[in-house]
Amino acid sequence: MILPVVMAGGSGTRLWPLSRGNYPKQFLSLSGEHTMLQDTLSRLNGLVHSPAMLICNEEHRFIAAEQVRQLGVKHSGIFLEPVGRNTAPAIALAAFKAIEKGEDPLLLVLAADHIIDDIVSFHQSVNKASELAKQGKLVTFGIVGNKPETGYGYIKRGEEFSTGFVVDSFVEKPDLETAKHYIASGDYYWNSGMFLFKASRYLAELKAFRPDIYNACKKAIEIQSNDLDFIRVDRAAFEACPDESVDYAVMEHTQDAVVVPMDAGWSDVGGFAALWEVSTKDENGNAFTGDVKAVDTKNTLVFGEDKLVATVGVENLVIVNTKDAVLVAHKDQSQHVKSIVQQLKAENRSEATMHREVYRPWGKYDSVDNGERFQVKRITVKPGAKLSVQMHHHRAEHWIVVSGTAKVQIDDTEQFVTENESVYIPITAVHALENPGKVDLELIEVQSGSYLGEDDIVRFEDRYGRVKG
Repeated sequence: MILPVVMAGGSGTRLWPLSRGNYPKQFLSLSGEHTMLQDTLSRLNGLVHSPAMLICNEEHRFIAAEQVRQLGVKHSGIFLEPVGRNTAPAIALAAFKAIEKGEDPLLLVLAADHIIDDIVSFHQSVNKASELAKQGKLVTFGIVGNKPETGYGYIKRGEEFSTGFVVDSFVEKPDLETAKHYIASGDYYWNSGMFLFKASRYLAELKAFRPDIYNACKKAIEIQSNDLDFIRVDRAAFEACPDESVDYAVMEHTQDAVVVPMDAGWSDVGGFAALWEVSTKDENGNAFTGDVKAVDTKNTLVFGEDKLVATVGVENLVIVNTKDAVLVAHKDQSQHVKSIVQQLKAENRSEATMHREVYRPWGKYDSVDNGERFQVKRITVKPGAKLSVQMHHHRAEHWIVVSGTAKVQIDDTEQFVTENESVYIPITAVHALENPGKVDLELIEVQSGSYLGEDDIVRFEDRYGRVKG
């Protein structure tokens, strides 16, 4: 049986300001109705497989769980990495978990931020790889390249082996002339970062070549705990694990590496130029999302989040408008946007990691306006959800209900507040907000006080595990 392991970590800084540290590209809708994570899970339909296992960062846990819930699919657990340690340790956690009950499934390792257009070809490649993995081979999927690409590593194939090829070597990202030679030869594939192998075979090879990673992960998962949908491992043990990719740790050393070609319209959407290439374009080569008006505009990518974007007489540009940032870049230089992110981080700017709209396990809030002693938020609470019982030392709050019904606790009293009604929460009052209804609760929150930071929250009770025992 195949157990999909979906890697949903990463920050996607080359797609800033769409992708940010607290809401990276795998959780965004970039090429259709669903997010990239949801598309990754959906393309498994048609394969015989167990419910997927997810691996993500601690800070993304509620986003990942909510997107799986929205899709209506089952999962085998969501692993939370206490810290990022690259793909070799992450896969090791999944492999140890997979064999806990005496089973030995085939692990289909997928990234949550890839686009694959041809699902049939994807399934065909996976089925071919399954036969090899059952024989104890460690399979990597090589993308049949359609152009010389300097942004990917390559896999050189050796002699034919059953439904694939023996891996001759893994090659680092080449320069343009070398990439042209690779594509012309037909012996090289783009390294997709997708794999298929038995859980036991991966662990055996990891133990042989990187016993330090093997032992750290084994120790980490021996002290695991379940928290809602999430699987937590021992933080200290995992922090001690080396940071290493599966390519360097295992695939470049094993004698059982084989590559199965895949020609399925694959892209890792590594930047805005790649996003433009995979997007639906008009007769002028433009890819527009949102409210866009264009005159004499060609080969341009525009994302308009919340306001009209107009272009006149431009070509080969990337224009991204979000609620709190605007990016304008030449399409051929758009990969350097990560330099902007580095500047923002150096200046401790919130825009490097935070969107104006922030998702929480109970819903979301949008910081509409702020000044020296006030802040205005639009808050959405999901049906049945409740914010933590909390208090603030430095701010008071007014809540005005726009739609739905709020159940409000202020110290020892409870009341229901409905549309067009408001309630006042004084400084230091212990309070909570709950949506007892069947539809979203929307309200406007006006904060006032000497300090309005999110760290001025003292939590007493929380159903999402955010109160330290």
